[in-house]
Amino acid sequence: MTIALSVAVVVVTSVFGFLNGFRDASNAVGLTVRTRALTPSIAVVLAAFFNVIGALTSAWLLNYFGGSWLKTPDGGRGLVLLLAGVAAGSLWNVYLWWRGYPSSSTHALVGGIAGASIAAVLTGHSPQAGVADVLWLQVWLPLILSPLLAFGAAFFLTSLVTWLARYRQPSEAHAALRASQSVGTAAVAFGHGLQDGQRIIAVLVLATLGSRADWSAVPPWIVGVAAAALGLGTLAGGWRITYTLSHRLVRTDPLRGFVSQAVTTVMLFFGALWLHWPLSTTHTVAASILGAGSNQDFAAVKGNLLARLVAFWIATPLATALLGLILGLALDPLARF
Repeated sequence: MTIALSVAVVVVTSVFGFLNGFRDASNAVGLTVRTRALTPSIAVVLAAFFNVIGALTSAWLLNYFGGSWLKTPDGGRGLVLLLAGVAAGSLWNVYLWWRGYPSSSTHALVGGIAGASIAAVLTGHSPQAGVADVLWLQVWLPLILSPLLAFGAAFFLTSLVTWLARYRQPSEAHAALRASQSVGTAAVAFGHGLQDGQRIIAVLVLATLGSRADWSAVPPWIVGVAAAALGLGTLAGGWRITYTLSHRLVRTDPLRGFVSQAVTTVMLFFGALWLHWPLSTTHTVAASILGAGSNQDFAAVKGNLLARLVAFWIATPLATALLGLILGLALDPLARF
């Protein structure tokens, strides 16, 4: 039964990785397609390639991330916990994709595992250490800080870029900015793979090697599975969310698209390489789009849609925790075999 559970976790985690790339493709390609810097097909292929490269590169960051990840017990109980948590995150991600709302896959995953940990306590197992710390450091603190930083940076950087381009013809400036957006698409996709690849690889390591695994020597096949799942999902492209970010949420142009991608790239690299923070690509992209779009002389942001978007951001870890709790209770008998 333990081997069957391990295989099930690997399969469900691969599906989660596919959905991660499928939904978050919009973060890299939405603005580029909206401003016609690239065609949709070229933008998606470019994003998929650099998503894979980012996921492969993220393996060397696991030595830090593995130590900060929620520890799971070895054996059937730990596998059931992972299975319930990842399945909860996947179900929520599908629901929000169907609604067309971008949200954090990382927050969905952490919330699901936290709910499954609560289910383990309710069924008589000892509580998992560090659940509260993981929720605070990987969900609530980044949820509060990263959108505020991205919004503020994009708002003020838009004024700076506008001032720098003040003597250039709009058509000339937009042509240069569209070319820069092609690089921005690759950078955002690489940063996404660098951030989210870690989470997918970490779950696969826990499912196959246990919590005592050597995080500095992850088997290549695990890294390959995570990278392939992200890449294939990106190629599939979640266009519902792309439309929300690039058309419904805020009016934008090549200048503001460039600013948003620049802010997102810097924050993702800064968070992953220096602070080791699990910054949400979705939150960072959406907030930077809002910041750049708000720096206009006319109303550009759709307030009602923004309110629903923020509500779903807050609801994501809570909803997946509830789903993880329910699935954890339902799957608990499997841990006894």
